[in-house]
Amino acid sequence: MKKLSSLYTLLLFSITTSLLAQNNTAYWQQHVDYTMGVKIDVENYQYSGTQTLVYTNNSPDALSKVYYHLYFNAFQPGSEMDIRLQNIKDPDARMITEEKTSRIAPLSPSEIGFLHVSSLKQDGQKVTYSEAGTVLEVELAKPIPPGSKTTLEMVFKGQVPIQIRRSGRNSTEKVALSMSQWYPKLAEYDFEGWHADPYIAREFQGVWGNFDVKITIDKNYTVGGSGYLQNPNEIGHGYEAPGSKIKKQRGKTLTWHFKAPKVHDFMWAADPEYVHDILKMENGTELHFLYKDNPNIKENWKKLQPKTAEAMTYFNTNIGEYPYKQYSVIQGGDGGMEYAMSTLITGERKFGSLVGVMAHELAHSWFQHVLASNEAKHEWMDEGFTTYISTLCMDKIMGTNKTNPLEGTYKGYQYLVKSGQEQPQTTHADRYHNNMAYGIAAYSKGSIFLSQLGYIIGEEKLQETIKKYYSDFKFKHPVPNDIKRTAEKVTGLELDWYLTDWTQTTNTIDYGIKEVIAEGEKTKITLERIGLMPMPQEILVTYTDGTKEAFYTPLRMMRGTKENLEATMLADWPWAFPTYDFTIAKPINKIESIVIDPSQLMADIDATNNMWKQE
Repeated sequence: MKKLSSLYTLLLFSITTSLLAQNNTAYWQQHVDYTMGVKIDVENYQYSGTQTLVYTNNSPDALSKVYYHLYFNAFQPGSEMDIRLQNIKDPDARMITEEKTSRIAPLSPSEIGFLHVSSLKQDGQKVTYSEAGTVLEVELAKPIPPGSKTTLEMVFKGQVPIQIRRSGRNSTEKVALSMSQWYPKLAEYDFEGWHADPYIAREFQGVWGNFDVKITIDKNYTVGGSGYLQNPNEIGHGYEAPGSKIKKQRGKTLTWHFKAPKVHDFMWAADPEYVHDILKMENGTELHFLYKDNPNIKENWKKLQPKTAEAMTYFNTNIGEYPYKQYSVIQGGDGGMEYAMSTLITGERKFGSLVGVMAHELAHSWFQHVLASNEAKHEWMDEGFTTYISTLCMDKIMGTNKTNPLEGTYKGYQYLVKSGQEQPQTTHADRYHNNMAYGIAAYSKGSIFLSQLGYIIGEEKLQETIKKYYSDFKFKHPVPNDIKRTAEKVTGLELDWYLTDWTQTTNTIDYGIKEVIAEGEKTKITLERIGLMPMPQEILVTYTDGTKEAFYTPLRMMRGTKENLEATMLADWPWAFPTYDFTIAKPINKIESIVIDPSQLMADIDATNNMWKQE
């Protein structure tokens, strides 16, 4: 009986352990609900605010601490952003003076940014907290058990810095307030743990939630940004229903009430000279445009509006449906930067540039503000995928119809390789040696991840992969393995080698035609693998009579080939073999040329050995 009891206990322990293990590996994510009220003094650019945050701990862990981002503290002399700016060899041109020194270092107390918390309670109890630069470290009054909620009540104050990077006041185009990263923002906690990254240079991650925000500001200022305005007929400023009469407002201020559901950030901008236009798309989505009342830019901003609708239709068709009913394009910031349901872009541009920055930032709404990968760790998943789709979109809506619209991204990547400064894409976004290496790795090499994936699995399967990736992982913070596994499920191919070599190493692709020799009435072709990264090979042979014949060498570790190949299938090429031979049933004098990768979608770093021509 004792033995039976012991076996029962052991069995129960095994089952419990198994269930716990399953729970720990199951998908989960945290949730936040923000209710904020903020009052802005447009004379001294300071503001005071309250925040009630309901935090739902969906993790399997009890949390005894939390972290907030205090982004505006970066804009102070001696901050990590300032020191990095002074030490990186190719600082962002927007952030340095004509003398090549930091624009943050000489800021006076009235010019700096700051964000300070003066009170913080958890469920009515005071908590212990301290500032560490741009991060607020909080020791909770009581742990938050798995599956439970807690309410964090905060009082905070801030000062808007002069416009240096993304956020700020009085930009070079004289936009009064670009209010991004303006509030204490709870850091993300996921299966990897906390992501309380300091604000040094790069971009952001946030917790999904609902935002209820009231902004009290001078009544002459027009406001736009994330969320749906809840009191349009009280506010006016172009938001009111057609034919509505706006009551004359007493007092000097208006309180704007916005709600933004299921987003991970909240941005707004304000200026007393904004023109506000609305374009309603056929599917019901409202596009809002806010730009300075400047006669030099008005024509371009009017022409931008139908192009924005075209771009949104393109992304809806080629990625998936945009889940919100509003998107705002707002003049502000220092270039172009995506935010929830909106973007800030500089507006004094040539028309093509204006459309280009709009298309890129709008595409981020899918890859960053709906999918929301961790930009600090996997910046290429957002910037690269956005570059890929927005480049194709621009080619379509601007009617350029290039043979390879993505040619520039390949050139950028090849430049990086030749520079000798490439780092793996697994490098944290803040820790690249220089901005050049970061930019090309994130934008160009990240874009090539998709275009080259099309070379590997076929264009139709690539489009299917992108749509399934968006459908399966929207609102779920995907990681690199998720896009790879999606492609594997769509194709049935094994692609771990591709994700590994392309993103986790600096291995390069370099294949060449080593030798072409006559063998009687046949011709023997020897290919060679020079680089470490594997690839299947497409070869195009052109004969002297003008006919062409395509050949394909599968990569053994793919365990298959892409579909609908109009090519002669050859035996597979095991990666470890540095050379590969195959024979053409025609004499060498009948061959005009042989080309590896005629599509030029493979990122071969040396194309000089990719062609053989008859002498």
